[in-house]
Amino acid sequence: MIKACIFDLDGVICDTAKYHFTAWQHIASSFGIEFNLLDNESLKGVSRVDSLSQILKKGNKTITDEEFQSALIKKNEEYLTLVATMQQDEILPGVKEFLQTLKDNNIKIGLGSASKNAPLILEKIGLTHYFDSIIDGNQVGEGKPSPEVFLKGAKALNVEPVNAVVFEDAVAGVEAANRGGFMSIGVGDNHILRNAKLVISGFENFTLPQLQSEYDKQFKAV
Repeated sequence: MIKACIFDLDGVICDTAKYHFTAWQHIASSFGIEFNLLDNESLKGVSRVDSLSQILKKGNKTITDEEFQSALIKKNEEYLTLVATMQQDEILPGVKEFLQTLKDNNIKIGLGSASKNAPLILEKIGLTHYFDSIIDGNQVGEGKPSPEVFLKGAKALNVEPVNAVVFEDAVAGVEAANRGGFMSIGVGDNHILRNAKLVISGFENFTLPQLQSEYDKQFKAV
């Protein structure tokens, strides 16, 4: 049975991709590298360090360790300035209602995000109280597609992976969930997230009975 649901943050709970895009675009531009929306899409679920490495690789740029660290700091400072303007209306449609349904049915709720700013964002959009566990980039050593963040989330919630469902909008996140033995649900494009056990367009009109039915199909032999 489903005992817990673990959510990625960006693109699942709220959409902060636009803030990441603006901040990374400015960093890339400072190194003379073009950075577009497609590039930003490829950074979904990727850590800050790996994101910068990917941008520099695209531009065939080599920088010093000092410049690298400075760029990470500048990116985060700009991102936090933008995040500070977030309000509750930036929660994606249906998310709050779905979280409430999970609470009402005594299903534990966890967050598993690569973002080191996840607690701040949850506070800004007023959802912190829904989460029984928050595992973010400050608590993991390996980024997705490593399942570490979700495995630590399951441990914090005191559930086995087989009894937890992971909601992800990134290919790397779906792979991480699959590797960890969780039921993976992709939130977004069915083609991009085709390796997820189930793909939904969003949480509007997505119900707990639907989730339980899909879970039963996946783990009927367990």
